[in-house]
Amino acid sequence: MSSQSVPHSIANMEGLQSSIVRGEADRVVELLGSQKLDELQKSYLLELAELNGNAEVIKVIKQAPSK
Repeated sequence: MSSQSVPHSIANMEGLQSSIVRGEADRVVELLGSQKLDELQKSYLLELAELNGNAEVIKVIKQAPSK
């Protein structure tokens, strides 16, 4: 089973975190796809983005659908 077949896999979450820290908004969009984040995930990712201060990444995460 690949990380692409399980949207909330640990590998996908690690990739999201790394992309957020590096300020790679396009990659964050790609990794999020159309998946819905639960409130805890979204809150964590948003906090991480805010710590790094990249407005584009913050916007992408805020616009991600929630469960």
